[in-house]
Amino acid sequence: MDNKAEVREFLISRRAKLTPEMVGLPAGSRRRVPGLRRSEVATLAGVSNEYYAKLERGHIGGASESVLHSLAQALRLDDAERAHLFDLARAAAQPLSRPRRKPVAVSTVRPGVQLMLDAITGGAAMVRNGRMDIVAVNALGRAIQSLALESPGDGNLARFAFLDPRARTFHPNWNVAADITVGILRTEAGRDPYDRGLQDLVGELSTRSDEFRTRWGAHDVRQHGAGVKRFVHPAVGEIELSYEDMQFVQHPGLTFLVYVAEPGSDSFERMQLLAAWQATRDAEAHAGSLRNAAAAAKEE
Repeated sequence: MDNKAEVREFLISRRAKLTPEMVGLPAGSRRRVPGLRRSEVATLAGVSNEYYAKLERGHIGGASESVLHSLAQALRLDDAERAHLFDLARAAAQPLSRPRRKPVAVSTVRPGVQLMLDAITGGAAMVRNGRMDIVAVNALGRAIQSLALESPGDGNLARFAFLDPRARTFHPNWNVAADITVGILRTEAGRDPYDRGLQDLVGELSTRSDEFRTRWGAHDVRQHGAGVKRFVHPAVGEIELSYEDMQFVQHPGLTFLVYVAEPGSDSFERMQLLAAWQATRDAEAHAGSLRNAAAAAKEE
């Protein structure tokens, strides 16, 4: 896969976000487009105009780390954008004929991982991959993400966000949630442009959602990390949860997330109600499975 277009559009989009005043350059006149000129970025990065023009055309595979660092500084890239630039450069440096990396399994995890998830009873925990498929969850995770897990998107958080109308109620600040979702997918695309499943997902969402397509074209990237999220769950109402995410060392494409409520808060009480709600649903599902198994055995 040739990622020249990705490199070109990312660099142009970052250049367009800066003004001369932001980087200590005179504004001048006769600016036909917003943002810095190529020559100004070249000056800030300490490279020739010709070399920067080559980089912006997508020929970034041979750039040294020092050049990439200088370019990141010139464009005032944040940590996520800087990492994305280096990911794009690594992908560009690899031969087009290299074998594709084996995709991360999206349906199961090791039994030990599921045991770890199930041992977490005070918070919602889940594992997702870079395509934002939910790979595994604990009981509270199933409860929090019940809409996404039961939607036609098969537990993919990006499909749920953009293709399921209920997502706009579930995420009270849907625009922020949508921006984060696209930023995570864009980051993953830079890290592994050979992921066919991700390419198919982006193509599907770009075709079916104008809002996704617009955000994808902005080339914004995102590192998840930690923070606070609010959800409006149909069973218990609004919940505010703190979250942390961690990467699996043995599986770089998988992310482990835990959501917890502040003890004593209204959200904490609602999480307890949600746990009871999910326990009832699980018990009903188990009883239904037993009835179906008994009926099948009787027919035999």
